[in-house]
Amino acid sequence: MLLSPPPAISLSKAGDSAEPESRQPGSLPARASGRHRPVTERIACWSARHAVLALIAWLLMTAGAVAAGHLYGTASQPEYDPGRSGVAERMLDQMHVVTPPSESVLIQPRTAGSTYATDPSMRLATRTVVAALQAMPGTAAHIHSPLGAGGSQMISKSGRGVLITFQVAGKSANADTTVVRAMRAVSSVQARFGNLVIAEAGDASVDRAANAMMGQDFRKAEMTSIPITLLLLLIVFGALIAAGIPVLLAGSAVTTTVSLLAIPSRWLPIGPGTSEVVLIIGMAVGVDYTLFYLRREREERAAGASFDAALRTAAATSGRAIVVSGLTVMISLAGLLFTGIDMFTGFAIGTIGVVGVAVAGSLTALPALLALLGPWADRGRLPFLGKARTRAERSRLWAALVSKVVRRPLLWGVFAVAALAGLAVPALSMRIGSPAINLPSSLPVVRTLTMIQHDFPGGPAPAQVVVAGPGVRSSAMDRAVTDLRSIAARPGSPIGGPVSALPIGDGRGALITMPLAGSGKDARSFSALSVLRGRILPATLGKVRGVRYAVTGDTANSYDYRSALRSAAPLVFGLVAGLAFVLLMIAFRSLAIPLVSIGLNLLSVGAAYGLITVIFQQGHFEGLLGFTSFGGVMDWVPLFMFVFLFGLSMDYHVFILSRISELRAGGESTRNAIVGGISRGAGVVTSAAVIMVAVFSIFASLSTIDLKMIGVGLAFAVFVDATVVRGICVPATLALLGDRSWYLPRWLRWLPNGLLAGH
Repeated sequence: MLLSPPPAISLSKAGDSAEPESRQPGSLPARASGRHRPVTERIACWSARHAVLALIAWLLMTAGAVAAGHLYGTASQPEYDPGRSGVAERMLDQMHVVTPPSESVLIQPRTAGSTYATDPSMRLATRTVVAALQAMPGTAAHIHSPLGAGGSQMISKSGRGVLITFQVAGKSANADTTVVRAMRAVSSVQARFGNLVIAEAGDASVDRAANAMMGQDFRKAEMTSIPITLLLLLIVFGALIAAGIPVLLAGSAVTTTVSLLAIPSRWLPIGPGTSEVVLIIGMAVGVDYTLFYLRREREERAAGASFDAALRTAAATSGRAIVVSGLTVMISLAGLLFTGIDMFTGFAIGTIGVVGVAVAGSLTALPALLALLGPWADRGRLPFLGKARTRAERSRLWAALVSKVVRRPLLWGVFAVAALAGLAVPALSMRIGSPAINLPSSLPVVRTLTMIQHDFPGGPAPAQVVVAGPGVRSSAMDRAVTDLRSIAARPGSPIGGPVSALPIGDGRGALITMPLAGSGKDARSFSALSVLRGRILPATLGKVRGVRYAVTGDTANSYDYRSALRSAAPLVFGLVAGLAFVLLMIAFRSLAIPLVSIGLNLLSVGAAYGLITVIFQQGHFEGLLGFTSFGGVMDWVPLFMFVFLFGLSMDYHVFILSRISELRAGGESTRNAIVGGISRGAGVVTSAAVIMVAVFSIFASLSTIDLKMIGVGLAFAVFVDATVVRGICVPATLALLGDRSWYLPRWLRWLPNGLLAGH
């Protein structure tokens, strides 16, 4: 059966003084005083009146962004670690020195009782591996083994393990490829010595394994999340065309933003993971905003409004809610800029950009597309679902629940808050940290690193001391290095292995490498780093005139990164909450509304913190989720979750509260407005939450423990927001406050008229 074309669109100008008595479904009615209408409505009217032009402009913007990104390419500035590690990295950069990745080859007997001293095959295998590495000058350099100077330190204390270390030669950018030759050479030696374990692991081989695994994970996430999103949207709308609109607009917003990242990458560090984060945030807010708009437009049509009038109302109400929600999300994400951590800079720029583009698309491209499609948006209905879904009816279930809550708000509110507070209690014992390696233990390279760490603590994560200045070539510098080697040889020294010193930067500097005691990221390693920085280096290099030095390396990076997060967290939390309070106060012209919103957001975030503490720190559900607990929560996860959840949760709060405010301004009592606003907004919030929970749950199935934490924490927090917070906490709190919910002191009434206050 052929579809009939949509009716012609005949729009009156926004400033017309009278509304025509009869209108075609494709036209928008004008209002008596166009200039006093909300800006969002005027933008929507213009876009719908010039639908073809607006859509062409949107497509040209997307195409232009893609072309610009392809033309300029991403040339991100280098990312430096915070603290003194970053100082060392800048020193290396100033000398145009790129530290080559280091690799280690472990040799162990498979039978008990054998040692390097008693087993001739271990000594032969050691010589064979060294010879194989030396035969590849373009692959390996600076080889250290038991055969060279200081060789005794390359043999484990038990004598059962032998370590051969080398640096991957050539360009560091090609290390993941270059190291394959060394790995093949080591594997060929392993094939000749079946009685021994001969395995390689290190920076380049781990990066290679991690990149391959992450590529598979993200392909899996993309291949799974998009079909799930489309399926759920199809169930939500019951029509094929309507289900595709949110994905189309969200996808175009993500594509535009990712392409435009090429511009700030010229002067800001835009890391390789930024695109994935932009994809997650962009799809989340893009789908949410489109759902807000479409569901309101359908609700108005179900109530008897014409298509054009429904579009106007959606723009004037949901459009304004989208603007306030988008601004709140962008404020939250901007908090990442104040951490002082370069990795978060790209995340912040990219996510702020994609939210802004999604808001712009919701105000322009979406009404234009709806006006152009007209009734076609409801075509392709599914059997048994299409008719019911296109009505966007009020939820009887949520209306019944909220009615009970507002009748006894204290009882319900205390119960819900106590439950969420109880879930948050485990977060009080949260331990921030990171595993020695954030990869599954099933990977061969991870098993090798574990064996190396057991026999040579601190071996895979050496400290690197960067020294620069004219005094590098002095005799005092030579004595300082000799003193460092003497300290390393003492029993119980925080330096857990041989000290090597290499000239860098054409002799303008030196790179001193030394393993630290401990696993590299445990308390013992951090203590050794503190002793090295606070006592050992001042007593040795500190006495050399004309030099400056700084310590970097995995242990130093982790320590400084964690310290920076601890210092930045109070500032980020306070700044995000403070700016959100001001924005919501202006939007709703109320002191209580922003306080309630912020308090409930923090409560849901605390509950999510408690859950990830129970699961990932205490080790529950390890088998189900496929991870091994390291006894803590990844250092960057809590701050990132707070920023993300604070913004995303505000989507639901702003939408629900705007519906309540709108009904109250229309003459409803506070309690009736609460019940009506939540029950009418239940469909869109529930739909958006189901989609987000499904997508975030996919990340819980990925390989790395940090992505599992993010997936579990975000999915749980969104579920809590859409159920307990939306259905119980919000109505109970507003019912207890009554009309005081909308109180604004006289001395603040000079503020601009509320964006969502319904005035």
